[in-house]
Amino acid sequence: MSLVQVLSLSIIEIIGDVALKEYANDKGLSYLGLGIAGYIGVVIMLVVSLQDSTLLMVNNGWDGTSSLLESIYAYVVLGERFDNYLQYFGVFFIIVGLYLLKIPLSKTHPFHIPK
Repeated sequence: MSLVQVLSLSIIEIIGDVALKEYANDKGLSYLGLGIAGYIGVVIMLVVSLQDSTLLMVNNGWDGTSSLLESIYAYVVLGERFDNYLQYFGVFFIIVGLYLLKIPLSKTHPFHIPK
């Protein structure tokens, strides 16, 4: 797993989440299709990420990165805010946790299609 992979995985998940939110709020079937396509992309990126890493590392990197990116999206684009300023410390601890995982910048092994 690499930083590029975990960021890609999280961004694809966010696209799927946002599309499904739009579909859930009666915006049309095209959003359902985009949401499903996003989650197909998540499965593909998950397979790629798991090829040279552990489930423990991939899951924690993905969860932390996804949480951070979706929080930024919700704050900047949707205008959402926490009720209590102490909740922002939780986001800070996510950043610290991602740093402590020491996710490598590049993948150590090339991707191959599983048998």
